[in-house]
Amino acid sequence: MFNNHILRWIAAASLLLATAQAHAILPIQHWQTQSGARVYFVENRDLPMFDLSVEFPAGAGYDTREKSGAAAMTNQMLRLGAGGMGENEIARQLADVGAQLSPRFDTDRAGLALRTLSSAPERKQALDVFAGLLQRPEFPEAVLEREKVRLISALKEADTKPETIAALTFYRLVFREHPYALRSSGEVETVGKLARQDLIDFYRKHYVAQHAVVAIIGDLSRDEAAAIAEEVTAGLPQSDGAELSLPAVAALGAGTTRFIAHPASQSHILIGAPGIRRDDPDYFPLFVGNHVLGGGGFVSRLVEEVRQKRGLAYSAYSYFSPLQRRGPFVIGMQTKREQTQEALAVVQKTLREFIANGPTQKELAAAKQNIIGGFPLRIDSNRKIHEHLALIGFYRLPLTYLDDFVKKVGRVTVADIKDAFARRIDPDKLVTVVVGADENRTVTSRSEN
Repeated sequence: MFNNHILRWIAAASLLLATAQAHAILPIQHWQTQSGARVYFVENRDLPMFDLSVEFPAGAGYDTREKSGAAAMTNQMLRLGAGGMGENEIARQLADVGAQLSPRFDTDRAGLALRTLSSAPERKQALDVFAGLLQRPEFPEAVLEREKVRLISALKEADTKPETIAALTFYRLVFREHPYALRSSGEVETVGKLARQDLIDFYRKHYVAQHAVVAIIGDLSRDEAAAIAEEVTAGLPQSDGAELSLPAVAALGAGTTRFIAHPASQSHILIGAPGIRRDDPDYFPLFVGNHVLGGGGFVSRLVEEVRQKRGLAYSAYSYFSPLQRRGPFVIGMQTKREQTQEALAVVQKTLREFIANGPTQKELAAAKQNIIGGFPLRIDSNRKIHEHLALIGFYRLPLTYLDDFVKKVGRVTVADIKDAFARRIDPDKLVTVVVGADENRTVTSRSEN
């Protein structure tokens, strides 16, 4: 929903594009709570509500192979019993004041988010529940067993689907022994073995105040936001001093192609390698360059070569997924089984040419225009701004990240893109997974170093 304040931000963004002068699009305020949690706040008085999230380094990347799925199950169970309330009572109390609760979970991060009215009675009730979920989860045994049965059933069904097989195989080959290789939900075998104590242990280690990131936007003053941040973090577990970190992602020493037999009429294809970290200095050249390669939809090169010219697939795409450590670079598509080899050849040729030559000046100009022109849509609602606040906070990005975004996109050159892709993506050291082959086989293009 547009409102006057957001329209002013969009106008500011437009002014930034026209003048390239420094201007605070989002007046982000930042401080720490007494317990050490980091807080990021944007005041917006136009709507009588606010969005709040508390996130921790507790995503799937912090699982172990033996207890894969513990991170996701811990996050799921936070909402299903806490502070003497069962899941039905939690849902009722939030519904009574029109509050919306949602989980936050991905490879690096996990936590909870709340959207509620800013009026005192509604705010108090919603925050009481929210703080209880974060600080006093109970992980009830009976509910855990129910959730395990539900999840195991879903995993068994998913494991028959070609897209699931392709994704799981791809991540295991790209990340190998790194925790990023693990399925975020866990496996049938590991989920079945999860015990209540496993969740308690994970919670106490990862949901600690010193590692919490609080993001708030809405109808609140700085003092009110500070009080809320204290309330929702003060009772969290305290750190034992152990460093919460992820191992580095190793580069691939060889290119590997894995063909997996499946009766699907279409081959599901994923190609890629470890990419970049969230704070990588090459982020903008790779982001803009990938828009030309496969991130720009129907105007990207992959779509032009694979679909428009040859009709080999309905769509083809590529993306970088930057994480705390090097997240994946991915190219994906589906094609008829009998066209698999031709489609692979086209993609490989297109990628090699792009790495060697980069985009044309015309392609680069069009990509910049598209990205910059769409920038105001990145901040056209409180929910989107809130997502950026949480991202900036968790990855410790500059408070000026959004202010600088357009300028950094505008500065990218063809030479920047060529240089970044040449250093980051080796076309001879990519993982290729094809699900829909006639037989299982693996081809290694080069010996491991």
